[in-house]
Amino acid sequence: MSKTPLKGELWAEFLGTMILILFGVGVVAQVVTGGFPKSVASGDHNSIAWAWGFGVTMGVYVSARVSGAHLNPAVTIALAAFKGFKWSKVGPYCLAQTAGAFVAAVVVRFVYADQIARVDPDHTKLTQGIFSTSPGPGVSITTAFFDQIVGTAILVFVIFAMTTALNNPPMANTGPLMIGFLVVGIGMAWGTNAGYAINPARDMGPRLASWITGYGDSLYSVNGDQLYFWLPIVAPIIGGLLGGLLFVKGIEPYLGHESEDITVSEPSVQN
Repeated sequence: MSKTPLKGELWAEFLGTMILILFGVGVVAQVVTGGFPKSVASGDHNSIAWAWGFGVTMGVYVSARVSGAHLNPAVTIALAAFKGFKWSKVGPYCLAQTAGAFVAAVVVRFVYADQIARVDPDHTKLTQGIFSTSPGPGVSITTAFFDQIVGTAILVFVIFAMTTALNNPPMANTGPLMIGFLVVGIGMAWGTNAGYAINPARDMGPRLASWITGYGDSLYSVNGDQLYFWLPIVAPIIGGLLGGLLFVKGIEPYLGHESEDITVSEPSVQN
């Protein structure tokens, strides 16, 4: 089979992540501008969790054949560390993912501009959470940091389990759905401490989009004055590495040694 050019892989990561964020940031915009928590007519935490999961599923379906559908720098780095993904591609992949998240957030910002202006005309911290994550009320930076490590470790550990052929994973056409369910579960179980970014591109791309479109405090927590933008970058990368390490040391050695195809670490048409 012919080798997919890097340009194609990067377009796939860009577009797959863009689809993910259109669903994810879009649903948060709908819920927040719809009056939550006073009103749940436009959705609540459960609808946010499900839409993020569906966004992941659709993003994976869009890009898996071409790029492997990482859609997340923490996943890309873990795959490079443990599954043979080329380190030379890590930087370009992460940039493509962040760019896709940025563009999607700009689209949401434009389409929901009237609704945002209605509920928060000064573009304050009241609606900043549409685009980026923060610690919950009363949650310390330390707790948020470890929350993101744990959430991303779960994500990567289970992704490795579901994409390792010897581990009896879901069939290829259902794999994206199962990964979406995984994200729904993380959102429902690990959502309140820090908003379950579990993805540096998911947080930084929309955060930058909000910053250049009127949210002057977007680099800070919405529930305090802490400079926060760095945490959803650093903690998920650490968590992804820990989750990957746990799988390759705790599960993979006991699966046998037959030849296998790791479908997510490299594009499936690439040698």
